[in-house]
Amino acid sequence: MRTTFEEQLNSLHLRFSEMGMMASEAIMKSVKAYVDHDKSLANEVISNDHYINKREMDLEKESFEMIALQQPVTSDLRMIVTVLKASSDLERMGDHAASIAQETIRVKGETRSPEIEKLIAEMGDKGTSIVEDALEAYLKRDSKMAEEVARRDMDIHIESNKINELSIKAMQEDGEYVLSGSSYMLVASYLERVGDYATNICEWVVYLNTGHVVELDGKHITSDEDMDEN
Repeated sequence: MRTTFEEQLNSLHLRFSEMGMMASEAIMKSVKAYVDHDKSLANEVISNDHYINKREMDLEKESFEMIALQQPVTSDLRMIVTVLKASSDLERMGDHAASIAQETIRVKGETRSPEIEKLIAEMGDKGTSIVEDALEAYLKRDSKMAEEVARRDMDIHIESNKINELSIKAMQEDGEYVLSGSSYMLVASYLERVGDYATNICEWVVYLNTGHVVELDGKHITSDEDMDEN
C-alpha cells in the first residue's frame, strides 16, 4: 500500500515539474514573439496554453483524490498541498504568457521603441530565470535557495517601473506611441506578475520543508496549524 502511494507521489512530483517546464517555455517564447514581432510564434503560445490549463486541472484532481483516499499526514500531505497550490501559480503564469502573445498580435505594425523592447527582453530573461530557479529549489527542496530566488523578484519590479517611465515619456512626446506604449506597460505588468507567482512557489518550497508560515516579498502562505483550523 505504501509503495503504491509513494509511486503516486513521485508521479505527482514529476508531472508538476513537467508543468513548470511548460510554463517557463511559454514565458520565454511569448517574450521572444513580442520583441521579435513574431505573430506565428505568438499564435503557437496562445494555442498551447490549453495544455498548461489541462495539466493544472489534472494535478488538482489527482491531488484531491490522494488526500481523500490516502488521508496523508505531515510531510506527505505538505507535498500534495504544495503541488496543488503551486500548480495554480504555474497555470496563471501560462495565462500571462498567452496574454503577452496576444499583445504581439494586437500591436503588430504599430510604432515601436527598440530601447523599451530591449528592456522587455531583459525583463523576460529575468522572469524566466526566476521561474526556473524557483522550480529547481522545489526539486531540491532547498529552502535557502527558495528565499534567495524570491529576493530577486525585486529586480523585476524595478525593471517594470523603468519600462513604465519610458513608455509614459514616449507617449507624451509622440502620440504615435500611445498604443505601443500602453502595450509595453501591460506586458511589463504581466512579467511582474510572473515574478510574483515564482515567489509564491518559493514560499511553498519553505512550507514543504517546514510547515511554517513564511513571508517572502511581503506575501503570506498558511501553515499546517492554519489548515487544521480550517
